[in-house]
Amino acid sequence: QLQLVQSGGGLVQPGGSLRLSCATSESTKDIYAIGWFRQAPGKEREGVSCVSGDDRYTNYSASVKGRFTISRDDAKNMVYMQVNSLKPEETGVYYCGADAMIRLCVFSGPYDYWGQGAQVTVST
Repeated sequence: QLQLVQSGGGLVQPGGSLRLSCATSESTKDIYAIGWFRQAPGKEREGVSCVSGDDRYTNYSASVKGRFTISRDDAKNMVYMQVNSLKPEETGVYYCGADAMIRLCVFSGPYDYWGQGAQVTVST
């Protein structure tokens, strides 16, 4: 069973940056799209970014486009999300998930596997 282990959360000031990491227990190349989601306190989980299994397609929510960048390093079984210019309202728990999709990725997919979550707090 595929396992995802996250790292890289923390406390950052408004306008700051972080890199979130998602390590997979086996190769997801050409098998799984990987998505990043976040859940703010008292709100539903929302899709932030995703990358297709073949690494040819990415998608971002409108609120993060131009500030967040998703990438995958299939040689290392890693997926990253660089988050820049963070805002206080982006505080929450960030999750990575795997969805069996090769050429595209969507936030509404049946993500079958999830990381444990990483807290990101944007505050002075």
